[in-house]
Amino acid sequence: MKAFVIEQAGAPDVLKLQDISSPEPTSEEVKIRVRALGLNRAETYLRAGKMGPITAPRVPGIEAVGEVIHDPSGTFRTGQRVATAMGGVQFVRNGSYAEEVTVLRSNVISLDGSKLSWEELAALPEAYLTVWGALDKSLGIQPGQTLLVRGATSSIGLAAVTYAKARGLKVIATTRSADKVQRLRDMGADEVVIDNGAIAEQVLKLASQGVDGVLEVVGAATVLDSLKAVRPFGAVSVMGLLGGGPVLEQLNLMQDLPAAVKLNFFGSALLGTPAMALKDSPLLWVAKEVEAGRMPSIRAKTFDFDQIPQAHRLIESNEAFGKLVVKI
Repeated sequence: MKAFVIEQAGAPDVLKLQDISSPEPTSEEVKIRVRALGLNRAETYLRAGKMGPITAPRVPGIEAVGEVIHDPSGTFRTGQRVATAMGGVQFVRNGSYAEEVTVLRSNVISLDGSKLSWEELAALPEAYLTVWGALDKSLGIQPGQTLLVRGATSSIGLAAVTYAKARGLKVIATTRSADKVQRLRDMGADEVVIDNGAIAEQVLKLASQGVDGVLEVVGAATVLDSLKAVRPFGAVSVMGLLGGGPVLEQLNLMQDLPAAVKLNFFGSALLGTPAMALKDSPLLWVAKEVEAGRMPSIRAKTFDFDQIPQAHRLIESNEAFGKLVVKI
């Protein structure tokens, strides 16, 4: 099969299309024919050497949609439409930048019943499964609540806006660019705040008692300010690091953490583990909502398979507004 392989860290040009063998699935795995895949910053970080040195050839890619080639257990039938995300792909096993991928069965989700195109389906798995973890599992969102999405113009932020709105929440979204305000409103944001790094006061004018929850995509650079916008017994879930490294130089538990406000970090490595069984995920529901037009698509652009290096350049330019996908 053909796959993009990294043999040394570097710029997008180190991604080389090669012929490699396709591993046969073990009793705990499923082999999938990749029809399309979503692109993520985690893959650019791997390629650039930001996740450690490249000491052996690596196939990037943490998500895909496609058709089952073989499931030794018979849980998934041959030809069945499925999605997969995480489960060690690109880290301890070949990733999804390939014509075929062999993954843990616990990280496979049926897409039976969805008629969305492969390109649209490819925009969903990593983004919406991560949003599900952060919003439902970490924040425990409920209809009627108010959610602040900080860093809403990222693909994960857009997914959070559309998902929370579809779940019946009021959504306040942030962006650093006035040019993106209307697009965020079109995606479902009820209010949009221009983010200058200190927006808690503006948010409290929109939600006088404080928001019920914050999805923090910017990270350490803004999390202390985000905490100030939360009501007592509300919560902040950090799930992105767009603003830089994950380290806070100082956190004063009495001054920086408001009374009874919870703070956590949600990592998508939990997907498919016993703590987050994907059979319980809302991914098929999201696909049907997008298909019916009740949720807007977050897909920004589709690339051909041989254009993955160009797609990496677009991700790193920070000019993509939405999810980039690749069709094979």
